[in-house]
Formats: sequence, C-alpha cells, structure tokens
Amino acid sequence: MAENIGVTRFREYLRVNTEQPNPDYVACRDFLFKYADELGIQRRAVETAPNTFFVIMTIPGTNPSLKSIMLYSHTDVVPTFPEHWTYPPYSAHKDEKGDIYARGAQDMKCVGVQYMEAIRKWFSKGVKQWPRTIHLVWGPDEEIGHVNGMKGFSLTEEFKKLNIGFTMDEGIASEDGVYKVFYAERIPWWVKVTLPGQPGHGSKFLENTAIEKLQRLISSVSEFRNEQKTLLASNPEFTTGDVTTSNMTIINGGVQVNVIPEKFEAFIDIRVTPRQELDEVKSRIDKWIKDAGEGVTYEFMQSSNPADKSTYEFKQYSNFKSISPHTREDPFWSAIEDTLNKENCPFKKEIFIGATDSRFVRAQGVSAIGFSPMINTPSLLHDHNEFLNENVFLRGVEIYETLINNLANVN
Repeated sequence: MAENIGVTRFREYLRVNTEQPNPDYVACRDFLFKYADELGIQRRAVETAPNTFFVIMTIPGTNPSLKSIMLYSHTDVVPTFPEHWTYPPYSAHKDEKGDIYARGAQDMKCVGVQYMEAIRKWFSKGVKQWPRTIHLVWGPDEEIGHVNGMKGFSLTEEFKKLNIGFTMDEGIASEDGVYKVFYAERIPWWVKVTLPGQPGHGSKFLENTAIEKLQRLISSVSEFRNEQKTLLASNPEFTTGDVTTSNMTIINGGVQVNVIPEKFEAFIDIRVTPRQELDEVKSRIDKWIKDAGEGVTYEFMQSSNPADKSTYEFKQYSNFKSISPHTREDPFWSAIEDTLNKENCPFKKEIFIGATDSRFVRAQGVSAIGFSPMINTPSLLHDHNEFLNENVFLRGVEIYETLINNLANVN
C-alpha cells in the first residue's frame, strides 16, 4: 500500500537536521518553501540572524478587517545521543507498527505538517480561502529561548503586521485516551546562587563556611518544594502546572579534598505557576538567600530580570502570567471546544508545565492555545527514541482539518 502523502512529508521534514546547537535552518527553509509551493501557498522568510529564519506562509482571508489566525510551530529540536537510539534519530525510520522514530516526531514537527496536510484536504475540496487570513509561521530557536526566535520576533513590526487575533501552538502527548489542551504555562525562573565562605584546611572547625550556607539553602528549597508537592496532592483537580516547582540542578565548588572551599555556586530551576503571584515567589527566594547566611547573593540567568520591576523586561514577565481565555464566552475557545466535541475527542484543560513560544505571543496580548493531537502515546519529547505512530499522526490531521476551518470562520 502506498504511504499517505502526509506521512511522507512528515518523514521528509524529520530528516532535515535542525538539532541545537547547530540547526540547519537553510535546509529547513528550503524544504518548507518547496512544501508551500506544492500546495500553492504564499511564502516568505524573515532572517533574524545569519542563516536563521522565520518562514511565514499566508492564505489571505476574504475579510481583511478580521484579525488573522496564526498556526505556529517551531523548527528546531533538542540534542540527541545516537548511541541510545534504536534507529538513527534523523532517519525517520518507520517500523512494522507504523511507529516513526526521529527527533522532532513529537516536539513538534508533527504539528507543522498536520497543519499543512489539513489545509491540503480543504484545498482538494475546492476551499481555498476563509474569512480570516491564516498565517502558518515556522519559528527557529524555541528550544533555547533565544532572541533570534519568537522572543525577539514578537517585538518586531513584522510580527505586528501579521495582525494576529489568535494562535495555535504546541502541546504534549497524552499517554491515555484524553487529549491535553493548554491555556497557560508556567514561567521559567532559573536562579544562580553564589555562596561565599571562609576557606581553610579540611582538618579544622571553621565558622561561616560555604557548605553550611549551601546546606541551609538546600533545606529552604526542599521545604518549598515539599509544600508545593503537598498542595498538588491535596487537590485532585490540579495538575503539575497548577503549582510551582523548584529543583536544585547544579552545584559547583571545591578544589581539593583537604581544602574547605571559598565558595559554592548553586543553580535552581523554578517554574512559577500563573496561579501564584510573582511577588510571592520573589519574596520566597529573597528569604532563602537571607537565611542561607552572610554574603550570599543570587541572580536570574534569563535576560529578562524579574527582580527589577521598573524594567520593560519585568512588565513582559508579568504579561507571561496571562491566561488565555478558555470558556465559551470566547469565540476562539468555543471553536476549539466545538471541534473536539464534533471529533469525539475527550479533553482536559491544563496549564503547561514547561515553556513554549506561546509565552512571548501572550506577552503581546495575543491569545494562544497549546494543542498537539496525540493520545495513547508515551510522552518522549527530549527523550531517546522519540516516536509517533502514523495512525495517531493522521488522526491529528483530521482533527486539525475541522479545527482550522472552525477557527478561520470565527465571526
């Protein structure tokens, strides 16, 4: 039996190596241009850095007064360790069960191709336009949150000219039969703590040592972590996205086994739920630092510094808290809900536990919903042997066929 054209294009796209830190965005642009030309969709590229591109495909609407729909997907993928893969990670190998193995199979090259194949289906029926303009936007550098990606592009005139009223972005695979739909996401706060102390010989009882301060810091972070873990366990309606996580991920320090070090550096990955006030978490971090001891300092590793409220960056961070409308009062949400009901797709609304480019879109006042139509699939984004079954992929195309039509017809 001949392979479905959508599956073929999906596998071809997966073979384009866009792995960080050296993604081949030129080959990616060329593939996407050819894909757009095949379907007869207008396309252009915006170069945000040398050989780094946004590819923008546009289907003009019949009513230019209406704000557009952006169907967004990022083109880069995270690093691989081929020795841990059953098949080469850019071979797009399909086994006898129809499982397609490749980096990006779930995160998120599948979604970009599902958009395209859903539109192919409408074109084949003679539907070439909708009331609202549709932009299929393919963005770079999502996996590193770089300014050359949506972080910077969302601040440009090019972005504003797209006149976006609503955005679809990525979700995550569901391991059961219930689809996940994300209306918000947690804010990543990566904190570096420097803990200085009295150095000296390892045989002494020295006071004010760096390790003592580190122990107090670990205790404070663990206390907050356990508090939030208890909150999650106590509310059956909550998912991880409804609470704030804090995990110490790196500790650096020490030069020799018989020398008490002059300092330690500790790195903490904090993901702040939009249900919690930023000031509350910031005050908590301040207390950790004070309780750790004399001379302990910290800094936020992102360029956007939530410590200084006077800056544009903090205001942008505050906007990151925004929760996209997800009740029937919102016409775009109604279109999503109607689609999933029509397609007999049970679903659950959640706050995304990680970070996506939707946070930069929401910061510009544009509603964004994350959805990757994958059920009964182990969640393997960023993991070894990432795969997606071709039947799950094709079912996603059917769902997007209905969804895109409903969104683009929102009055």
